[in-house]
Amino acid sequence: MIADRIRTLRESNGMTQAALAKKLGITRSSVNAWEMGISAPSTTYLVELASLFNVSTDYLLGRSSNNTIDVSDLNETEIMLVHNFIQYFQSQKTFSSVTKSAGSQAGKP
Repeated sequence: MIADRIRTLRESNGMTQAALAKKLGITRSSVNAWEMGISAPSTTYLVELASLFNVSTDYLLGRSSNNTIDVSDLNETEIMLVHNFIQYFQSQKTFSSVTKSAGSQAGKP
């Protein structure tokens, strides 16, 4: 789980293993070992990874599926817009789920 999350976060941020290693002050082979599941980052590196990718350590460890969004540099209006976007996307998932369920129920006697 942690291996996949590190790889996904690194790739989604357009970073190579070498670039991530350089930011953390470690070798590329250490990052590769984490992503292959051969080893796991120490507590110190978990905290650094969480900070670097703006996620919680629980997310990295697979204890939570919640990702976070850093809004600390946004003003109140921008924060409200982000919040509204999130609510919109959540409502679309709920609506899609309800319509799929209703469609599958319609064919049942």
